[in-house]
Amino acid sequence: MRLRGRKGIRESIEAQPELVVLDAKPLKGKWREFFGNDKPIHVELGMGKGRFISNMSFRNPDNNYIGVDMYDELIRRASEKARDIWEEGGVEDPPNLALLRANIEHIEEMFEPGEIERIYLNFSDPWPKSKHARRRLTHPRFLMKYAQLLSERGEIHFKTDSESLFEFSLNSFAEVEMQLRNISLNLHKNGPREDLVFTEYEMKFMEKGQPIFRLEAVIGEAVLQEYRAGKKEKSLREEAEAAEQSDQSED
Repeated sequence: MRLRGRKGIRESIEAQPELVVLDAKPLKGKWREFFGNDKPIHVELGMGKGRFISNMSFRNPDNNYIGVDMYDELIRRASEKARDIWEEGGVEDPPNLALLRANIEHIEEMFEPGEIERIYLNFSDPWPKSKHARRRLTHPRFLMKYAQLLSERGEIHFKTDSESLFEFSLNSFAEVEMQLRNISLNLHKNGPREDLVFTEYEMKFMEKGQPIFRLEAVIGEAVLQEYRAGKKEKSLREEAEAAEQSDQSED
């Protein structure tokens, strides 16, 4: 993939150290120092033009957000998008957002184990050829890396328009024995999910009526325990309701 943009791209992003990070290695384990607080850190891997991560940071001030991409031009576009969104709210510099230029292949060099609370994978490159399967961001080798970096409340939220990638991903999550929830084969079937933030791609696919596939993987032990407790409570409630209906039928 080659992106062409206007001249001075590198100079533009280098001039924004409060927002743009060009080398994550010195910040490994120190991202909370970068943000100046201990709020949970959510990371989007492959942020594109930055619409999703910018809106997430604006809507959720109690979290810190990091958008990752490897192309200077996308970092530049994302920085403009972020400032536009925040300036509409009267803020010049997004206080809880960082845009990181990096290759996701080396994500373990960017974050310490347990440093991230949530990872977003939105419309990742499906790499359709079988020989490129290892490059897919939901390949088991990547999932195991993510699991090491996620905290006790760690989750992965994955969205795609590619049925083949979604099918591949379901098998990948199963292979590494990750608990899934909220699996959807047509996310906006009953109308746009206004509780979710849309990416640029998602908006285009919605306009065309294409189905969006989505799932959440529950990774961290604390959130896993909550999930299991919730399932147990639901099961007991359903059993009680069934027993009550049975008693009423006998009467």
